[in-house]
Amino acid sequence: MNEFKKLHEDPRLLHIGTCPPRSYYIPAETAKAAQDALRTGSSGRVLSLNGTWRFMYYESFDKAVDADSGIEALRSLRDECMDIVPVPSCIQNHGYDRHMYTNFRYPFPYDPPYIPDENPCAWYRRDFSVPETAGLERSFLNFEGVDSCFYVWINKKFAGYSTVSHSSSEFEITDFLCAGINTIEVLIFKWSAGSYLEDQDKLRMSGIFRDVYILCRPREYMEDVFVKTDLNADFTECVLSADIRLAGSPAVELSLYAPDGILCAQKTPSTGGKTEFVLKNPLLWNAETPHQYRLDICTRAACGTEEHTAFDIGIRKIEIQNACVLLNGKKVKFFGVNRHDSDPVTGYTISREQAMKDLILMKRHNINAIRTSHYPSTPWFLQLCSAYGFYVIAEADIEAHGTVSQRGGYEIEFFSEIAENPLFKDAILDRVQRCVIRDQNRAAVLMWSLGNESGYGTNFENAGRWVKSYDNSRLLHYEGAFWADKNRTNDFSMLDVFSRMYAPTEWVDDYFAENKHKKPLVQCEFIHAMGNGPGDIEENILQILKYEGFCGGFAWEWCDHAVYGGTTAKGKSVYRYGGDFGDFPNDGNFCVDGLVYPDRTAHTGLLEYKNCLRPIRSYRKDGSTFEFVSNLVFTDARSLIDIEYRIEQDGKTVQSGILTEAIFTRNGKGESCAEVRLPLPEASGGIQVLLFNYRAKCDTPFYSAGYSLGFDEYILTEKKTVLCEAEKGRIDCIKKGRCISLSSRDFSYDFDTYTGLFSRMTYKNTVLIEKSCEWNIWRAPADNDRSIREKWEEAGYDRIRTKVYAVRTEELPQGGIRIEADLSVSAAFIRPILRITEQWTIDAAGKLYFNIKAERDTALPFLPRFGLRFFMPRDFENCTYFGYGPYESYCDKHRASSLGLYTTTVSEQHEPYIKPQENSSHWGCRYVKLGNSRITLLTESTGPFSFNVSRYTQKELTSKGHEHELEKSPYTVFCLDARMSGLGSASCGPDLKEIYQVHEKHIKFEGVLTPHINRK
Repeated sequence: MNEFKKLHEDPRLLHIGTCPPRSYYIPAETAKAAQDALRTGSSGRVLSLNGTWRFMYYESFDKAVDADSGIEALRSLRDECMDIVPVPSCIQNHGYDRHMYTNFRYPFPYDPPYIPDENPCAWYRRDFSVPETAGLERSFLNFEGVDSCFYVWINKKFAGYSTVSHSSSEFEITDFLCAGINTIEVLIFKWSAGSYLEDQDKLRMSGIFRDVYILCRPREYMEDVFVKTDLNADFTECVLSADIRLAGSPAVELSLYAPDGILCAQKTPSTGGKTEFVLKNPLLWNAETPHQYRLDICTRAACGTEEHTAFDIGIRKIEIQNACVLLNGKKVKFFGVNRHDSDPVTGYTISREQAMKDLILMKRHNINAIRTSHYPSTPWFLQLCSAYGFYVIAEADIEAHGTVSQRGGYEIEFFSEIAENPLFKDAILDRVQRCVIRDQNRAAVLMWSLGNESGYGTNFENAGRWVKSYDNSRLLHYEGAFWADKNRTNDFSMLDVFSRMYAPTEWVDDYFAENKHKKPLVQCEFIHAMGNGPGDIEENILQILKYEGFCGGFAWEWCDHAVYGGTTAKGKSVYRYGGDFGDFPNDGNFCVDGLVYPDRTAHTGLLEYKNCLRPIRSYRKDGSTFEFVSNLVFTDARSLIDIEYRIEQDGKTVQSGILTEAIFTRNGKGESCAEVRLPLPEASGGIQVLLFNYRAKCDTPFYSAGYSLGFDEYILTEKKTVLCEAEKGRIDCIKKGRCISLSSRDFSYDFDTYTGLFSRMTYKNTVLIEKSCEWNIWRAPADNDRSIREKWEEAGYDRIRTKVYAVRTEELPQGGIRIEADLSVSAAFIRPILRITEQWTIDAAGKLYFNIKAERDTALPFLPRFGLRFFMPRDFENCTYFGYGPYESYCDKHRASSLGLYTTTVSEQHEPYIKPQENSSHWGCRYVKLGNSRITLLTESTGPFSFNVSRYTQKELTSKGHEHELEKSPYTVFCLDARMSGLGSASCGPDLKEIYQVHEKHIKFEGVLTPHINRK
């Protein structure tokens, strides 16, 4: 087709006209400008091509051109006939093509290396001028990210081609330029043969989505440098080597500056190659104190033109000893997250300000590690990670997960097809090399990763061997080896750690049993944070802390992926996910699985994770002696953190202070510990709670002094709840059809003999319930219920009916009325789920004592919950409770909350998950008060219970796909639960642990409902 050849359909043809891969840096005209470039990514030697480009989108190349004119048809387009788009950006965010979300199923037929002929493409064009500056004789065009492949022409001459979406492609275009106005034209395709290696779990977008610029350089310059730091055994001396590759023979000067900016040494090697600096007692880099030296490299061309580049260099040593990961000789743990470049408005296009917001939030929530899932992040991102202090697994732009779905199901035996296919050998190696070489000078990178979920085979063994031969100063990771074909002779020797995802805690215990493990363990994905979750964080973190060889885990994932769709007339934000775009295949809201909302508001799951990662943990040794163990490895907890304590009696503070005597020293296990004896007051009421709050002692770049980094809590004493005695007095009891009417001077209640619950409740002429109470075993499925949900629905839990077999009434000697009933809860065509015996005792004051005994059919699945549901007047807005708050809490997700007295409103309780689901329950409650300005209903139980108050019914939350679609109930919905199942991580992890399931055969619930008029 004229001059154009479809290079992107050949998996072995990766790049044409590109320069060899190099480390990321920005050259500058002076040393000061080079230092500034570290922070800004720009200098006087950078000609940015970001901005407005002319643009045309086509559903396929054949629709863009005709057979005769070929590419000339695009070139002949007049500017006024073209659209305009910003660069960088994703074209789907500007109305072209369509958004799509698929987890692992390829968006085209699986037939490697072939891709569809109807392959959307886009034509970009803009003009630019290169300033004529004496001594700057060479020009290099840089694309930092283009999805999925692109062709480039300068002044109508073909300059090159490249296919790798998330790595840099650099072209020397010196010979293509002319004086004055130049024109650049770029053709991108949505899919290429390389798309078989880019099947990452994310919204699928395309375009020139990262920076584009031209570097103006002298004829002689530094092409690349690889800086390594070699520490001696006791870390008192470092040999810092800079291996330089030059273009030509410029003069070279290297200047090394200490973290405080003081010049350490200068070297002027006569040629390129390796230059070494010897440093005595260097300041070492780690995530807690990320000290970085600065290496300035100046080259001077024969014409006298200077070029300066600056590199921040962290001195550290990562190694493995006795199957433990050590950093600078100390055992280190990774408490991490998986992070995509993602934004609901800009998509893959991320600014420094957006990235810094992410990193600051992570620091504020005790996260110290990041896995760049599943591709290299934007090039300057790891500069920020190194400066702020994060441990990074830097991952190559590879995922071929879709091999498993080629026959429509999920078949592991196909996992390694691409890994073994020789057509992709060079592409896999190229992507790994570009990942490693680009970020080779970043202190934050402790591990390289060969990619994600692509099986295992010859291609990865080949790439892994290259990594270890090129950079032996870091560890190598690849979880795909877990799925290697057991019938093949596999070579795992180049992999330094054993990696897997979502391992059950029992599997982890077995891995470390009897010291049979040979490699450190890392969970590159664990605790699935989708929706209301994860619910099993603490157990996983305790295992990381317990086993020395368990070097850490990375939560899946950092942020919810969604596309912003504006706001509704009611002001609600609209977020869209898979299936909302007419996309097929799609995986629904499975991309909405982060610890933060798309706008970076924290989920309660992030708050839970934060406290499970608190820098100090306390342990009660005896009555008033507490041991504090610091999880900080390189810094003294006492110099950074104040331990504040507070003792509450029935929700009121009776004693508080700061433990100034907490001095941390190393114990025999190498832990940093402090022991403190704290005199405790005598209990004078129902429940006494001690809370240790770990607060920042000083201001940091991430939070101010006094900021809470986490807490521990102890219940010191608790008296068993004794329900108040019934008040004497006469109650009228009349049988009216299916109802038993109970009344006195103060109240009127109707008991429905068809449901076994109350259908009407009025107290002091004020309505307490607007419609009949209900037995309640259903919850709007949380995202982590997505597997068990099918079993719940099969068992009819979402459509229960009640059958009352017998009702008995009794007038008590003191005048109260007792109602007993035998009943069952079942569903159409389902045998009884529960058989219940209940007893309600109503006294003369209108208090309702309940004693409910349920027997569950254990052949059916565990219950979502068990309790009662009340539909109260809408103006019942005020809520006070003694339980775990202020955040939503569950039996396996309550570490962000503490046991105390909280006052809130019903409206404040709703957690606006993008896909509606169970939310805002409170676990471990001793009592709850719900009412309006006139009246309150107090609920107490003989044991801790859960409750939930909401403006939405479970049916509404279950049926609606988006938060903005929810319609409020005309009632205040009050769910009172004897038991609520936990949340877990089962949407992508192990099943919910049995201890967190409502699975017991016998369930008992005893308590009292007490209405009263509020005091004025």
